[in-house]
Amino acid sequence: MDVKETSLPGVRLLSPRVHGDSRGFFMETFHAKTFERHGIPQLFVQDNHSRSGRGVTRGLHFQRRHGQGKLVRVATGAVFDVAVDLRKESPTFGRWFGTVLSEENHLMMYIPEGFAHGFQVISDHADFLYKCTDFYDPEDEGGILWNDPEIGIEWPLSDIVVSSKDGRYRPLSQTPRDQLPIR
Repeated sequence: MDVKETSLPGVRLLSPRVHGDSRGFFMETFHAKTFERHGIPQLFVQDNHSRSGRGVTRGLHFQRRHGQGKLVRVATGAVFDVAVDLRKESPTFGRWFGTVLSEENHLMMYIPEGFAHGFQVISDHADFLYKCTDFYDPEDEGGILWNDPEIGIEWPLSDIVVSSKDGRYRPLSQTPRDQLPIR
């Protein structure tokens, strides 16, 4: 597995080795020793799977006290996946990184605690899979407005579907610091 740092320290792109032939393909999506070698937590406690149609934009989500590191990938379709640095003391606070994750490129992204996460489906539909380092706690969930102009995420699609909850989040500059992730 090839692991590369991104422009946001701690956010990593992972390219598994894909072994394919006329029958299909095989790839290893998790290997504890490889992850340990690259400083990625080995303990994941929850797996999630979401299916969404074209233009669905989810996020930007985080948990305040029970931060979740996430290992994300796409099984079918394609998404534009985004991480936003919300670590208060970070030199990259408020900056974002985005990339396409798809069934064709097999890329995965690791997003550590202290980041907001979101994605936009750019194919007809997508099955999005992610492992979390802590359990989801609805009482602890927070978010930043998906189209915050100060963050300036360059979402690929303009014809989108956003949940009412995600549409109500505030821009980062209007979010009290004590409502951001602790870690």
